[in-house]
Amino acid sequence: MTFPMKFWTLVVNTLCLPLHLIRAVGLYEIYKRVFPFCVYRISITYNEKMRDKKRELFRSVSEFGKDGKPVTILEIGCGSGTNFEFYPPGSKVTCTDPNPHFKKYLKKCMDQNDHLTYENFVVSSGEDMSSVEDDSVDVVVCTLVLCTVADIRQTLREVHRILRPGGAFFFLEHVVADPSTWSYFFQHVLQPVWFYFGDGCEVIRETWKYLEAAGFSELQLRHVEAPLMFIIKPHIVGYAVK
Repeated sequence: MTFPMKFWTLVVNTLCLPLHLIRAVGLYEIYKRVFPFCVYRISITYNEKMRDKKRELFRSVSEFGKDGKPVTILEIGCGSGTNFEFYPPGSKVTCTDPNPHFKKYLKKCMDQNDHLTYENFVVSSGEDMSSVEDDSVDVVVCTLVLCTVADIRQTLREVHRILRPGGAFFFLEHVVADPSTWSYFFQHVLQPVWFYFGDGCEVIRETWKYLEAAGFSELQLRHVEAPLMFIIKPHIVGYAVK
């Protein structure tokens, strides 16, 4: 990290001291009640801009069904359910999210996507999905979630555990920009305040490196530039097969 980047990151971190204090005393939990509404509104715009990429990504989900049965899908950090419209008709979906306050918006999205069967909503983090059995689902989906989990490696271990042999992990994540760009500079400088805005989101993660090291038998991964604001423009998209 260059000196100017370190300096301005320190400045922003200092300005965030009130937010650090609010989090330290537990008052940040109030925002977690508001955050689902913010995500619900933002996700509508995100889906409009990323619709083509999502359609392309989820087009092959049906190929991972077994013996002609409906595809079983577990979505990590389902939020308000903005991926549901892209899943194959008849799919059986289990939803997980660490924030129980998403349930209201999730129910609304379920009602709008009755081509799916909804099995369960589990309040859990990506790092601990112990209520889900080993080798039990065809597909695991994770979009804009690996930027917030506390431990990417453990989350991917959990994904690997619950996928049946031959199952697939579909992902769409924003990542850190190329170090030669201004986006990279501002991602690091603005990270301290972005963390609070995004409920723990980190825009400076090299998520693809964790996927490459996760031990999947096959990894299809592309770096793409999303039509979004510069700080979350760099994305990775693809799937990995157990």
